[in-house]
Amino acid sequence: MRQNWTRKGALVVAVIERQEAAVLRGLVSQIDDMLKARAEDTPQDELAELTGIRTGPSTAPDDPILSRLLPDFHRLDPDAPAKEDIDSAAVLRSLHEPELLDSKIGVAAVVMDTCPMYGGEVRLTEEQADAWLSALNDVRLALGTALDISDDTPDELAEDDPRAPNMSVYHWLTWVQESLLQAVAG
Repeated sequence: MRQNWTRKGALVVAVIERQEAAVLRGLVSQIDDMLKARAEDTPQDELAELTGIRTGPSTAPDDPILSRLLPDFHRLDPDAPAKEDIDSAAVLRSLHEPELLDSKIGVAAVVMDTCPMYGGEVRLTEEQADAWLSALNDVRLALGTALDISDDTPDELAEDDPRAPNMSVYHWLTWVQESLLQAVAG
């Protein structure tokens, strides 16, 4: 991006370079594919078909990235989870995960619809900017999980660290998100 996000009336605007658009669209698309695959793996529920109340899986995803994007709705005591807590966590996940998936898939769609494929000006309404912020957060969470980023991870990694090339993408996404947030906040 040649500039920070800026306000132009009711819109938030920035110019995105061709390579940046390709990286952003590629990462958002990967997250979208993962989320859609999770949604498609949802078991069919006859009661849901009768009542219209959708349910999702009752267990957390095995994939660490999906697990980070779709956290438990009820924290269990890692030392001695009680049976009723396990049951509660399963029910909460089953009830709420479909809505969370819809939301995350929806914000990814907004980014894909508004980010020009070959770069150029991006003009976002407040609602679209909020969707971008959510999608950027999801991408950063996924990339941070894949790179095993923690509070102890230095900003710059050694050149021989296999995570080093992707760390600059992580920092760029952080900057894009922060700049957009500042423009939205006005």
